[in-house]
Amino acid sequence: MAFKVNIFICLAYFVVVCYANGDTEWWKHAQLYQIYPRSYMDSNGDGIGDIKGIINKLDHLADIGADAVWLSPVFVSPMKDFGYDISNFFEIAKEYGTMDDMKLLVTEAKKLGIRILLDFVPNHTSDQCEWFIKSVNEEEGFENFYVWHPGKPNPDPTNPKNLPPSNWISVFRNSAWTWHPDRQEYYLHQFLPEQPDLNYREPAVREMMQRVLRFWLDIEVDGFRVDAIPHLVEADVDDDGHYPDEPKSDLTEDEDDYSYLSHVHTREREETWTNIFEWRKTMDEYSYFKDTKVIFMEASSEMSIVMKYYGNATHEGAHFPFNFDLVNVRAGVKANQLKTLIDTYMSSVPEDRVPNWVAGNHDQPRMASRVGPELADGIMMMTMLLPGAAVTYQGEEIGMLDQSLSFEDTQDPQACKDGPDMYNLTSRDPQRTPFQWDNTPNAGFSTNSTTWLPIADNYETLNLLAQKAAPRSTYKLYKGLSQLRRSDVVKYGDLKVEALDADVLAFSRFHEDEGTVIVLINTGDTIKSVTDLHLKFDNLGESLQVLVPCVNSEWDSGDMMLLNEIMLKPYESLVFKNSVGLLTTSIITLLIGVSITVFNLFFIDV
Repeated sequence: MAFKVNIFICLAYFVVVCYANGDTEWWKHAQLYQIYPRSYMDSNGDGIGDIKGIINKLDHLADIGADAVWLSPVFVSPMKDFGYDISNFFEIAKEYGTMDDMKLLVTEAKKLGIRILLDFVPNHTSDQCEWFIKSVNEEEGFENFYVWHPGKPNPDPTNPKNLPPSNWISVFRNSAWTWHPDRQEYYLHQFLPEQPDLNYREPAVREMMQRVLRFWLDIEVDGFRVDAIPHLVEADVDDDGHYPDEPKSDLTEDEDDYSYLSHVHTREREETWTNIFEWRKTMDEYSYFKDTKVIFMEASSEMSIVMKYYGNATHEGAHFPFNFDLVNVRAGVKANQLKTLIDTYMSSVPEDRVPNWVAGNHDQPRMASRVGPELADGIMMMTMLLPGAAVTYQGEEIGMLDQSLSFEDTQDPQACKDGPDMYNLTSRDPQRTPFQWDNTPNAGFSTNSTTWLPIADNYETLNLLAQKAAPRSTYKLYKGLSQLRRSDVVKYGDLKVEALDADVLAFSRFHEDEGTVIVLINTGDTIKSVTDLHLKFDNLGESLQVLVPCVNSEWDSGDMMLLNEIMLKPYESLVFKNSVGLLTTSIITLLIGVSITVFNLFFIDV
């Protein structure tokens, strides 16, 4: 008996060691899904999406293969910027639910293998936050919690109020400084005046934001997406107590527009990275075996700066900063432009760091509206099959389109400030309309007669239920790509990218045990004949098998195609397979056989 127990322990140890040495970092190949809670699912009929609505739709997230879900803010807020103006970082907003709802979401999601990530908004708070109110009143410990300054002397003797401390401009237009009559000083806000900037030169602020992270980690959320990180720290005052002005950019003559200045004093200051390193230590502190807590950065900047968010030789930074290159792709993009985009990004990612691909988010036009529904299939294939993590914004998996809204229906504060003549240029509401679940009233999103944003006009034909029933749909394309992402060839395979001509992009993922997966994307509006794949890619053989066709393709999954007879319709995209080895499968089969034999020999009495 002792001999059998010892053998069992050895076998168990062998299994554990093999498993531990495998791919235990879930986030490295994760399929992330962003939920804009206000527009996902309304469970109580008030026209606003909520946490219980997300719980009720967890089966959809599991169905499409989501590994983790990132929620836009659900914290207490006056909703001047729909949750990005937080007044209480430790409590859930009533319109979204309760703390018990959040805990239940985390629990139920984990049962399905789905992790929950929250939005972390460290740059600013709401002006209704208790911290800001205490800072206005200069209560002990909060005097310097925000960025305050008395301003510059006013040369106009008839106006006793000082001028703003500097020429800095808010992202939402006009001065980034607002006078507070109670404190008789200006405060900094890089976004709305109702969103005062925290002062990260104050140790108490850094300590408070650590408390926020730990609070949510203690209820077992799996990490955070960090909002607006480039704006975290600004230049300090000079020896004379003055803030430096920023130079003109020469991009516009509109002096109230954010792009009027070059933001050398208010973006990506070196102190920003010090805070990121501190947050990463907290994540690592909460990370256990096979359960890494992650922190991702929203950092839209030039490539060399974005790469700094990963960290350096002495400090770990973000697990990754989001890569927005695909978000910036528009209709008319050419194959060589996509190749350059991929090559430049992949060559910039530091060694042993994880790349990622983002197709869309709540701040950008939807992918199908940017490039057209047909080419959107090809961009989705890039997002899902290039190396690293893939990020999907809700609705992209069914090809939702932006919905044009009237000024009267507009909710986005940025657009409302621009007025009825300009709101369409800046409004983010078109990509925030509620998810289209089915063809019932309000697209199955809410039982209320009205919703916080109108439902898109096309919901009766473009919805999840219809796409599940259709023989071919964006939903089915997305599921096929999601399943393919689980393979070793997509997780670990080598990447090669080629522009076969002005319109046709090709990229391959090769794994010595699983063969080659190759993607062809026609970015143009004419039929293309592809005859030279064998000259650009190795290990293809004479024919390829279709794995995942785009929605407008005439090919089906499983169809075989001769290598020198590939024809691509306008905007057609196809994923092919050519297996050249089954070594991994053979080894697994052999190990299973050996294990069964050993088990029979030592543990089963005959």
